[in-house]
Amino acid sequence: MNPSEKFIRKKLEERQVNGIYRTLKPENSRVDFCSNDYLGFARSSVLKGWIREEVEANDHVLNGSTGSRLLSGNLAYTEILEQQIADFHQSEAGLIFNSGYDANLGLFSALPQRSDTIILDELIHASIIDGARLSYANRFTFRHNDLQSLEEKLKHAKGNCYVVIETVYSMDGDTPPIEEILRLTEKYDAQLIVDEAHAIGLYNNGLINQLGLQTKVFARIITFGKALGSHGAIVLGSRSLREYLINFSRSFIYTTAASFHQIASIKMAYKLLPLSGNEIQKLQNNIRLFKRLSIHPGCQLLPSDSAIQCLIIGSNEKARNMAQFLQNAGLDVRPILSPTVARGTERLRICLHSFNTDSEINLLSKTIHQLNHAQ
Repeated sequence: MNPSEKFIRKKLEERQVNGIYRTLKPENSRVDFCSNDYLGFARSSVLKGWIREEVEANDHVLNGSTGSRLLSGNLAYTEILEQQIADFHQSEAGLIFNSGYDANLGLFSALPQRSDTIILDELIHASIIDGARLSYANRFTFRHNDLQSLEEKLKHAKGNCYVVIETVYSMDGDTPPIEEILRLTEKYDAQLIVDEAHAIGLYNNGLINQLGLQTKVFARIITFGKALGSHGAIVLGSRSLREYLINFSRSFIYTTAASFHQIASIKMAYKLLPLSGNEIQKLQNNIRLFKRLSIHPGCQLLPSDSAIQCLIIGSNEKARNMAQFLQNAGLDVRPILSPTVARGTERLRICLHSFNTDSEINLLSKTIHQLNHAQ
């Protein structure tokens, strides 16, 4: 066995011993309480039909994109859609990337320079951390949603400074004090960049729009693989930012463009979103119902008004066992283990959807209560 293969096996064995070995699991027939399909777009027969009709109406388009967008893979269709999405979110311009990870990697590796500063909330998504690392800029983190901690970091910023937050955090489901953070960035002449991946759908066109802050935020990342039920992402900002990313963002420049089918799916999802007021209301009602049913002793639910509700368990083994019990009851709830979250905060991450029924949510809450009572 060569040294590289020994290293690989050793690292995998360590994961197995520590109980954090990851495996892929196929689809199942359990009640969905784990996916990011908040409005049911991924399972929507209406959306599927619209996508099929859109593809058939453009049957002259090739199956694949054939290359990067700077070579043979660009379409006028894509550029028109980018502007339509920017208009929907009341932004000047936008640039589509193949995934949310690609968008964050491309933005944060290209924009901040070695002499600049990036200040990240300590719970920011891994894709943003990875992009920031590639930038070689000075990088700081501040305590989660802590304004005093943020200001201390802002006092030491050099060059162009970028503060980065999410409107809904993926592992906690909570929302930061966005307006207060914005006031701090303005005080210290820093730019605010916001990832809205988990806010689209719950807040229709995003929380930044709902708060009326779209002209004050430097850039936004909107992803299509969650409430929109598709795949990909767009970076929203000024036209200058769009042109800059076309010229300097490596995850945009050096990758094959998305196929027409993917772009058409995004377009049709945006056609459906403004017509989904009832689904958004159902989602919000389901969030309130679950929170009300979860008020009982022993239920350590993190504060959240979003579709992401997290029950702190406190150890990998307990979280894994509780998730397995729920899955055996027909409820697809997944554990989030350390090191994905900090040791001691291992949890059940429950995702609510517009299509979850009252009886399903009641069963979930009742089963969790039984588990807590048995502990």
